[in-house]
Parts: sequence; structure tokens; C-alpha cells
Amino acid sequence: MSLLTAQSLTVTARLGGETVPVIDNLDLALDEGAILGLVGESGAGKSMVGRAIAQLLPPGFAVAAAQLEFAGGDLLRMPAERRRALLGRDIAFVPQEPLAALNPVFTVGQQVDDHLARLDASSSAQRRGEALRLLDRVHLPNPGDVLERYPHQLSGGMCQRVLIALAFASRPRLVIADEPTTALDVTIQARIVRLIAEMQRQHATALIFITHDLRLAAQICDDILVLYAGRVIERGPARRLLSQPAHPYTRCLQLAGPTMAGPRRAVQALPDRMPGLLGLKDLRGCRFAPRCPNVIAECTLADPPLLPAGERHAAACIRVASTLRIRSPDLAAPPSPSPGSPLIAVANLTKRFAQRRGLFGRAREVVAVDDVSFALAAHEFVGVVGESGSGKSTLARLIVGLERPSAGRIVIAGRDMADETAQARRARIRTVQMVFQDPRSALNPRRTVASIVTQPMEVRGQDAPRQARRERADALLAEIGLPPETALRYPHQLSGGQRQRVNIARALCVAPKVLVADEIVSGLDVSVQAQLLNLLARLRDELGFTMLFISHDLSVVRYLCSRVLVMWRGRIVEQGPTDAIFADPRHPHTRALMAAVPPDDATAPWKALADDAGPALTATNGGNLA
Repeated sequence: MSLLTAQSLTVTARLGGETVPVIDNLDLALDEGAILGLVGESGAGKSMVGRAIAQLLPPGFAVAAAQLEFAGGDLLRMPAERRRALLGRDIAFVPQEPLAALNPVFTVGQQVDDHLARLDASSSAQRRGEALRLLDRVHLPNPGDVLERYPHQLSGGMCQRVLIALAFASRPRLVIADEPTTALDVTIQARIVRLIAEMQRQHATALIFITHDLRLAAQICDDILVLYAGRVIERGPARRLLSQPAHPYTRCLQLAGPTMAGPRRAVQALPDRMPGLLGLKDLRGCRFAPRCPNVIAECTLADPPLLPAGERHAAACIRVASTLRIRSPDLAAPPSPSPGSPLIAVANLTKRFAQRRGLFGRAREVVAVDDVSFALAAHEFVGVVGESGSGKSTLARLIVGLERPSAGRIVIAGRDMADETAQARRARIRTVQMVFQDPRSALNPRRTVASIVTQPMEVRGQDAPRQARRERADALLAEIGLPPETALRYPHQLSGGQRQRVNIARALCVAPKVLVADEIVSGLDVSVQAQLLNLLARLRDELGFTMLFISHDLSVVRYLCSRVLVMWRGRIVEQGPTDAIFADPRHPHTRALMAAVPPDDATAPWKALADDAGPALTATNGGNLA
């Protein structure tokens, strides 16, 4: 018997005086102890389905029509008091952004205690003991210390584990996990997934796992629903669906992601983007037809129903048999470094921070970057990988001049960066630019795109005429593949991928020799990520710059970079050609990183979920900084 059943689930939104369906006639059934995956691009409706079930829809959204039964009761029609008793106890929700979900003004202990107090009437001492037990079960070191900290004093992975502990505290019958591993590094992602799987098995909890990572979904889920523009367009057993996709959209999502093994192949970005809310009401025929490589005239006549594609496998496509003919061409390896003097030479670089616990606590020294040495040749793309806290971002900030080194030297284009004169700083800006991880916070919301992308010209002290700056903005937008009208928009009017393109355009404004990119594709869905990867590869060929590319996604590093630096606890523990290191990693930390990556083959086992994976994944737990 199914624990959760949804029939004709429809979620609507009020937009411009009109009611628009965001989720359209969705059916699902989830048994006790089973794991259902929801996959698709951003805007497909994955999170909206989870929030509708958990009764957490944002203002302006409502369930218009459906039968939504949980454990024999209708969630939409039962008394409000009974529904509130279920939510948070029998139905738990793990949100996507842990730092946003935890209250920044209360300690972790206060928030865990508040949650436990709502579940039962035990004493504060008993709740304290239960809180310590919960944090220990999610493998947080020093649970007592964690309870005394505020959320901002913990890493993203630690905050996510706190939320998982809270979700499983009541031994719920259903947990909805909304992108619980987005933007986490590979080892933390593997630990979080293994932890969720362990907790789910211990309590026979049903799980709805929302993700844009198809490789991850293949490993953890029993069944998968592929969503597009608010509709289910493919459903079936996870490994069958992803090893033999029957809908072109599912296959296109697979081809949009780079691979970790086998021949290096080109990533294929889907053209255009998914229709927005206003575009949904005017769609006719198959919703994917405007972007589909297999489209024929009949596709635009009617929206096809789910048609059989195998045992328990169905797809909403009239050309199911042609899906697997969609292929991606092989790709040459990234170009090797040019001979000659290095463009960047880093020698014995060290950065120490003084870290203080509390207002009057004793300060201790933390070494974020520890005696690091390496060189970058002209036109070379070099990847930097490692766990969160390993010193990757601090290294980037040192190279671009946002931090001053405690020791060591940085020489860029023959100039020692220890020179702090105004002339030296201007030369550094002309030579090195940084592309920041979060474009939402990196772009000034009060400036137009044209003003943002030409901002480095102001920093350089160039008093360029307005027409010249506008022409430069138009040229930059053309280089990154955005239409000219984008120049007059503001950051909030752009998608995440478009904002990241603007972030790249600003860095290219002064034609730098070096770009330092810090996790610039982190958290993006695979289609937008593919667009940015192809953009960077094209700009490398056209503009010939050097890039230090920091990423937790090893497959992305393999796609772009000819060489890789592996960092752990502030040190470079392994470096060399990307293919050689990934094929035969020598350092234990590099091997742990490789083991934490889900395999490309949906039918292959994942080492991170094996019974003996615990020590391998926790041996390198944590860097120097929380």
C-alpha cells in the first residue's frame, strides 16, 4: 500500500491578474521506505511539488485541484489541527539552503532544543541529551561544541547535517529533501547522501529526493520522475530510466553534463530556456518541442500523454524510439601549456588568520594556505580541487590581491605582487581579474548591466566617453552570447546563468591575461552549466587568457583543464596533468575525492554508498577553516 499518493496535483500562481498552472496534473505514488527522485532543470517544478506536499507553498501559490493522500488521510481536506500535527513530525522537510533555513541570531543548540520541545514535553536536560545524540548520529564532530555555535560559524556541510538531524528527530514516515547537496564539494556531498541513505534505512522512511544531478539520482533513488515546465514527461525505475532514457529531454540533460571516465565528449547545452510562468498558458503541443533536437510537425499539435517505454517505464513523447540516436561528439583534450617563462609563479605562499571564539575568547592562529608553490603558463587552464576549507578560495583571493600573504611570493607577468604602489595595483587589475562564485551578491543591484560590465574601466581610472563605454559593453555582451538589449537590464531581471555571464563579461572588460574563477558553475543546473563551460572554452580559443579554475566538480575540471592542483589543509598534495591524476591518483585525499564522485554509468555501483566506504570518506574530514 502506498504511503503517499497524489492524483492530478495542480499548483497555480496568480500572476498579473491571471491564474497560471505551475504544476499540471501530476500523479505519483510512494511506498513505505521507498525513494522517489524528482529531476529536471531549474524552473521545472521539482521544489514546488515538494513544497505542495509539505504544505510550504510560498505566498501567491495554491493547490487548485488534487487528491493528496498521506497514510490514508487527505492532506488537503483534513482538519488544520491534524495537518499541523503531521507536518514536522510524520512529514519532514530538508530545505535547499541550510544557512537560510537556520536562524542566524540563535545558536544551533537553541534551535535544536526548540524543535525537540515541539515534539514532546521532556525536560531541558533530556532534550540536551537527545540533541547530542542526534548530532552524533549525523557524524558531526564534538556535538557539544556544535550546539554552542551560531550557524555562520559552521560550514555549509555541517549546517546541512544539522537540518538532517532535525528532519529525522521525530522518526518521520516521509522526508522531502530539496537539493540537499547543491553546491557542496564532492566528499561532503557523498557523506550527506550516505547519511540520508543510512537514516532512511534505519527508520524505513520514505524519501522524496529533489536534485538536478542525474548521476546522483541514479545511485540513491528507486524511481524517478523527470519534470519539464510543470509536467512529468518521463517516469520509471531510476537505473533503467537513466541508462535507457526514452524522452529526448532526459537524454539532453545527460549530454549537458561532462563525464569523469572514457573519451572526453563535448557537452551539449539545450537551446533557449524553459518557458516562464507567463509562457506556460500559451503553449500548444509538446512543451519541450521548441528545444527538442528530434522535433517534427506532429509534436506541435498536441501534448502527448505518457506512453509505455518498458516495464514501469513511460515517456510523454511520440518519437520514443529515436531518443537514443541523440549523440555528443568526442572532444580533444584541453590544450597543453605553452613553453617558456610562466605567466604566474607562486613560491612558498602562506596565509595565516587569527580566529577568535566569542567576543572575549582566546585567539588562535589558523593556517589557510601553507607553503604553496606552483606555476601557470600562458593560455593554460589549471583546475584547483579539494574539500571545503582546504584553502582554494583563500589562494584565489591572494592571487588577485584581495588578501595579503603572510609569507611567500606571487610573481605575475614578471612583476612581484609585493609591490603595493598605486601603479603596481593598476597593473595587477589589468593583468588579473576574478569571477566570483555568487553573481547575485557580486553584481551591484542598482547598476544596469552595461554599467556593471564596464566598471573595471572606472577602477583603472579611465575617463572613457559614454559612447565608447557603451560600445565596449555591447562588444562584451556579444562575446558572452547575450543580446544587446540586456545592457539596459538590472541583475534581478536576469536568470542565474545570465548573471554569471555578466560576471564573466565584467572580468573580461580590461582584457586581462589571467582569470581566477571561484566555483562559477557551482549550484547551476546542468544545462546552464554546459552553456558556461562552452563559453569559457570558446573564449579561451578566441582571447587566449590563462585561467585558475576552482571547482568542487571534478568532471568540470576534467572537461576544461589540462592540469590540476589538489589541495588539502592548505597545502598542494598532488599536481600534474588532469587525465593522469584522475586515472591514477596517488595521494589518499585525491583518491577520496575520486571515490566520492557518482559514476557516469547509471548501472554501476558507487563506492561512496558501499558498506566499507565510511573510513575512506571521513579520513580527510574537514580543512583548517569550518
